[in-house]
Amino acid sequence: MGRKLVPVKLDSYKPLREVVFESLREAIINGVLEPGERLMEIQLAEEMGVSRTPVREAIRKLELENFVVMIPRKGAYVAGVSHKDIAEVFEIRSALEGLAAGLAAERATEEEIKEMEKILLHHDREDMSLEDIVSTDTDFHALVYKASRNERLIQILENLREQIQRFRTTSLSVPGRLKDAISEHQAIVEAIARQDGEEAQVLATAHIMNAENIMFEALRLSQEKKSSEEQANNPKE
Repeated sequence: MGRKLVPVKLDSYKPLREVVFESLREAIINGVLEPGERLMEIQLAEEMGVSRTPVREAIRKLELENFVVMIPRKGAYVAGVSHKDIAEVFEIRSALEGLAAGLAAERATEEEIKEMEKILLHHDREDMSLEDIVSTDTDFHALVYKASRNERLIQILENLREQIQRFRTTSLSVPGRLKDAISEHQAIVEAIARQDGEEAQVLATAHIMNAENIMFEALRLSQEKKSSEEQANNPKE
């Protein structure tokens, strides 16, 4: 684990187990807890300033949401991301986000278009942290969803939120991807402003497919790095 977790902030409106669960899930999404990393209850409890019980309950819930895998006689580990995981999520996302952009071109207000343009300007700042970049990217896509005026579509995309966030953090951390993503967002906004639904849908679909390709490349590089480290740690006699 490259960074330590921070103590959780108690929320009087939420049970402690829920606060711990959300904190651990966010740590996995943001890469603080990395794929393949073992989750030690005692260590996590100490870092978060809680007892082991809510940590244990949170890990079980994370397993149900496929963020954690339990290995018999070894313990809990942060789930890795497979080629199949990426393909399935992006297959769904490209179709839904393309639809959302197409509808937004027909239904977005002038205020929403101005807000999209404002987000793009904010996204292009050089002093942004990865956390800020991901947050701004999330806001942009959420605004396109809202502008679609299709509540059921928005709800379906919201249900994919956590899986999308995990991939978004990885793809936007790849050198050069942010610049390309901003250019792609700009083209989408221009199509929405022209009320060109067909073009907006094509551009949004292509944007998601580009992000998918970046994810596959990141996965390949991660696997190569892991393989090299294993060879270095286990040299042949």
